[in-house]
Amino acid sequence: MVDVAGFVVEYRPVYQRHIQVYKGIDNVIQFRLLNADQKPIDTTQYTPRLVAFDECNNLVLDIDGVSLDDGSTTKCKGLFSITIPENAMLNLKFQYLSYSIVLRDVNDKEVLTYADSHFGNNGIIRISDEVFRDPNPSKVIETFNILDNVENPVYVSSAVDAEPGTNNNEALHTIAVYSNGYEGDVIVQATLENQITNTTEWADIVTLSFDGSIDIEPVPASFNGVLRFIRIKTTQDPTDRITKVLVRN
Repeated sequence: MVDVAGFVVEYRPVYQRHIQVYKGIDNVIQFRLLNADQKPIDTTQYTPRLVAFDECNNLVLDIDGVSLDDGSTTKCKGLFSITIPENAMLNLKFQYLSYSIVLRDVNDKEVLTYADSHFGNNGIIRISDEVFRDPNPSKVIETFNILDNVENPVYVSSAVDAEPGTNNNEALHTIAVYSNGYEGDVIVQATLENQITNTTEWADIVTLSFDGSIDIEPVPASFNGVLRFIRIKTTQDPTDRITKVLVRN
């Protein structure tokens, strides 16, 4: 509701509901502006704008909308839409946001709208990740230990869970090696054993070779298999040369 004419409105609630938006898609929301008599008003001269704040009063959304009012038909009078793009909610968790709608005219003068007839200007947006859930975070390998009892020392990381229970027979695993002048081989090893001991048998799965150059982009590798644990082995000391390895199952 908007009071552009300065009329006194009745102190009674009007119909209002929470807006549900979903992460992972573009959300198109339609609004209709009404005057104090609950009649739609002409919005052709306005640019609508949505601003939303989190529970700490931080501005998290600031989006211009588009008027759908054609200036002639009753069906579209007062109607406008605001699209909340998918990427605008990438870093927003499930939560409730407080939002307001502001109208900007051709002279850049802004008019505040109201969510109810008590001159409350805030509505509620509920962000949901129940349909398009965010991917699980990658496992990060950053430390290596020297492997004892060998003539030519090699370095191995701790084992990370390959999550066989969540994968099928075509299970895809991906790693990304972030290096900084490392020269030598980086070998992905895996085992089917349920427990890691000093006698665990490890099999080489993928070998990546580095020539000591400074890699701006991470070096990726993918492989398939229902595995129990994965670890990374290097043929040279990775200290300060391999900054991290990301593993995603």
